[in-house]
Amino acid sequence: MSERVSIQYDMAVVRGFAISALVWGAVGMLVGLLAALQLAFPDLNLPPYLQFGRIRPIHTNAVIFGFTLGVVFAGSYYGVQRLCRVRMFSDSLSRINLWGWNAIIVAAAVTLLLGKSTSKEYAELEWPIDIAIAVVWVVYAINFFGTVARRREKGMYVAIWFWIATILTIAMLHIFNSMALPVSWWKSYSAYAGIHDANIQWWYGHNAVGFLLTTPILGLMYYFLPKQIDRPIFSHRLSIVHFWSLIFIYMWAGPHHLIYSPLPDWAQTFGTAFSVMLILPSWGGMVNGLLTMRGAWDRVRTDPLLKMFAVGITFYGMSTFEGPMMAVKSVNSLSHFTNWTIGHVHSGALGWVALTCFASLYYMIPRLWHTQLYSVRLAEAHFWVATIGLVLYVTSMWISGVTQGLMWRAVNPDGSLTYTFIETVAAIRVYDIIRVCGGALYLSGVVLMFINVWKTIQQGSSAVPEAGPALTPAPVGGGK
Repeated sequence: MSERVSIQYDMAVVRGFAISALVWGAVGMLVGLLAALQLAFPDLNLPPYLQFGRIRPIHTNAVIFGFTLGVVFAGSYYGVQRLCRVRMFSDSLSRINLWGWNAIIVAAAVTLLLGKSTSKEYAELEWPIDIAIAVVWVVYAINFFGTVARRREKGMYVAIWFWIATILTIAMLHIFNSMALPVSWWKSYSAYAGIHDANIQWWYGHNAVGFLLTTPILGLMYYFLPKQIDRPIFSHRLSIVHFWSLIFIYMWAGPHHLIYSPLPDWAQTFGTAFSVMLILPSWGGMVNGLLTMRGAWDRVRTDPLLKMFAVGITFYGMSTFEGPMMAVKSVNSLSHFTNWTIGHVHSGALGWVALTCFASLYYMIPRLWHTQLYSVRLAEAHFWVATIGLVLYVTSMWISGVTQGLMWRAVNPDGSLTYTFIETVAAIRVYDIIRVCGGALYLSGVVLMFINVWKTIQQGSSAVPEAGPALTPAPVGGGK
């Protein structure tokens, strides 16, 4: 006789990461707004602690590792249990992951504020914190793979594959890029030197974008978009092609950050070629996401979550076209070191990553507290405020960056520079102010979300056990 089994999912860790992600998102974007204000109004640099050189890495670490990874942890813990029809491998490992990771973000904020930094982009944290990151990441990996190994579903949906790629690749990138020689508790020197150090750093830096701001967010899209729209992904086959081609090509594109550097020319060209090839798998994912919404575009008018998914996926397509174009040497000669790069990064970060994360949180939070979203209107207002802020931010940086590039390369008939550096700074100040306005609007959207989520949690309850669907195991023996 078969026995029906009811699965009790572990949602406590998901609730913890959902809340911490929102907190770090608000903190990180507030610090980002302060950094933007300092660029527009230099008198707001307040040494030693609140100066641009210290708060900028706090901004990037809070929004990338606190907010984005917080949502990735929440979404992957939420999704993998349902996709595998089994509780997480270990509740204890889940708690270590939650509290350990948030302790790391706090340590990062404190040490960066004190000026303790390796000065490596997206890898500024000193060696004791780097070791802690590796340990907590291994805890997450054991918990995730242990859950997958115990799954009751034979097949593995593509979202799980994207999260697996994230876990494996980020571990490799972090360990190799963080190799250093400590000389004290809070000071170390990279194990690499010169152009080798730069090459390893941008192998890490570009792939951190690829495997932290792309593949796990695609996992969120592939899981939560079909759930919200209540229909399957457009093409499972396309999702598999998208996955394998993306993870193979992405690994080789890092050298495009070092064009016109001492890096050998063949390596620069290699990075450019693979960057251009990235358009195809990236747009495969974009097309798959947008076509999943076919026949349901009328719902986009009334559903703010679908609005966020639609605009987020669109920005994914835009960013993954713009990035490869900026890796072409002739375009890079104009864009490199300018605000155009800042505009490109934030079109992906605020447009693709953050909007997808917001939509995922809006989906999860009412279900985590067994209630309805407090206000759909507030979520709708969040979408419009964020989108307007995003457009102001990105377009101002595009115009500013092209202006910088053209002014820097302008020369007089005698070969001297037409403009001094300070003249370029003065020319783009108006765009710096527009960026502040865009950033303030985007942050105000996060505040609206914070209020909405807080009210949702207040009206709900986490005490109701989270049960999965009842399963009926196959009969043992010769039964049909």
